[in-house]
Order: sequence, then C-alpha cells, then structure tokens
Amino acid sequence: MNNRIKIGICGYGNLGRGVESEIAKNPDLELVVVFTRRKPADALCIQANVPVVHVDDAATWKDKIDVVILCGGSANDLPVQGPEFAKIFNTVDSFDTHAKIPDYFQTMDQSAQSGGHISVVSIGWDPGLFSLMRLYMGSILQTGETYTFWGKGVSQGHSDAVRRIDGVENAVQYTIPLDSAMESIRNGKGVALTTREKHTRVCYVVAAEGADQKEIETKIKKMPYYFDEYDTTVYFISADELKANHSELPHGGNVMHMGTTGAGNHHIMEFSLKLESNPEFTASVLLAYARAAYRLSAKGECGARTIFDIPPVLLSGIDAETLKKTLL
Repeated sequence: MNNRIKIGICGYGNLGRGVESEIAKNPDLELVVVFTRRKPADALCIQANVPVVHVDDAATWKDKIDVVILCGGSANDLPVQGPEFAKIFNTVDSFDTHAKIPDYFQTMDQSAQSGGHISVVSIGWDPGLFSLMRLYMGSILQTGETYTFWGKGVSQGHSDAVRRIDGVENAVQYTIPLDSAMESIRNGKGVALTTREKHTRVCYVVAAEGADQKEIETKIKKMPYYFDEYDTTVYFISADELKANHSELPHGGNVMHMGTTGAGNHHIMEFSLKLESNPEFTASVLLAYARAAYRLSAKGECGARTIFDIPPVLLSGIDAETLKKTLL
C-alpha cells in the first residue's frame, strides 16, 4: 500500500515497542522513524530498516511524518516533549495524570495551533476508553453514579513515577481493586466510595546500594496525584527478584454505572477490560487515534483534541459505508 499513514515513535520503552509491534497489524500504517533520548545505536528496533534518530534531531523529519506517537511518561517527559513536538508534527499521546489533563490540553492546543497540527491527548484506556464509557453511561442514565476500578495490574505511569525517585534503580507498581466494593455495586447498593475505599497500591522497589529505603518509601506514599490518596504498601526486593516475578505487564479494570429510570427501575451498566499486555493494548488504542488525527489534519483542522471530540468512524481502517453495512 503506497498511501500508508507514516508513523513516528518518540520514546522506545515498553509503550514505544508496543506501538512498533502493533503497527505491523495495521496495513494502512507504516513506521518510518523512532526518536529516542538514548544513543540511537543502543535502541534496537524490531524492524531493522527503520532509522533511529536522537530526539534532539526530530525537527529534521518535519513534513516526512504524518503522526508521531509520543510514548514518554506523564510525570516528566510529555509535559516537555508534547508541546515541542506539537509545533512540528501531528501527535497522539497517553498523558494520564487525570488532575492535570485540562492544563496539559490547553498547552497542547496552543502548540498544535501554532504549528497548524492536530494533537490528540490522553488517549489509551484510562484516560481514553474508560473516559468515553463514563461519558456514555452518565449521559444515558443521568440519575445515577459512575464508579471506576483499575487492575489488578501494573500501572506504567505509576511505575515510572516511582522509578524517577532518587535512589530507585527499578520499580513496578500494582493497582489492586477491592472486590468487596465492586460486588456491592453489582448487587445494586449505591454506596459512596472514597478513592481509598476502592483500591490499594503495591510497589516493588529495587533500591540503589546505600539508598535510604525509609526516605524512598515516604516519598512514594506522599506523592501527590499518584499515591497520597491510597493505602500503599512498599516492598524492597532485589533486581533478580523483580526480573523473575514482575516482568509481565498485565492490567485492566471496570467502569460501572448504577442508575434509575421511571419510578425507580434500577439499571447497571458495566464495561471491563482484562489485558495480558498493557503497553500493547494501549499502543493499539493510540494507533487507532493516530489514524483519526491524520484524517482530521487532512481536512485542515488543527489544535488539541480528546477522545470526546473524535467521531468513531475516523478510527477504523474500514470505510464508512462498509461499517454501516456490517456493524450497525
């Protein structure tokens, strides 16, 4: 296919590698370059013919890429890289610090408009697909309550935030939903649940030699937006144990909505995900929205968009008429 959408990847960690692997399953997409902060020679891509370029040289690829998938972390990478790349390219990212999304959106909107590009922000499964489900459910059953549960699984953003703490060599963080809370909703009990009553968090940390483990634990538990509102347990383990027991990246979760219609008829809506590979699934969502970003840009649109702003028909590699015939 000669008119494939040209994709660039910025950041070659778990998510970046997931994007690379999933591009191969989309015949209308083509990976043309990987940008990295490492030495380009150290980033060994699955596709040997794809050039690896230092992120500082990304601007030399202007007009050679249709959409760049930004795969950096939300804590430190995306707030810097996002606005810079949005001035040069159409972008899609998975910025996931919920409380900061409105400010991040405004910054990305200004940058994207200044460059005449489209930037689709906070795309993944939460924020992303779960956000859309919360909107649908709350709009359909307006008299009701929505609950979101994450896990059990590895949170890439939270794990990355822990790894950024001084003295931490490596870390994995698990988000664990409380079964009792979910079952109470499924049983029709409309209870008010605090953040702490819905989930716990567990961190497995490899500390550097001589690092103050107590100080690391305190920094984790007091970290705003990530851990301060949760009951968090921190275990310090060896690098070998982390590799042996915590190398997989499963995740998932549930969005549940309990509402009423008429004279008190109760209804429960639920959307769930069970993922064996969080980065590969997130990559698949990002690529669907990269297709949409390309189509919006081709129509002359610019600025930032969220998952709420994009018509579903733009996500598919199948034409609209076929979708009507086969899916409606």
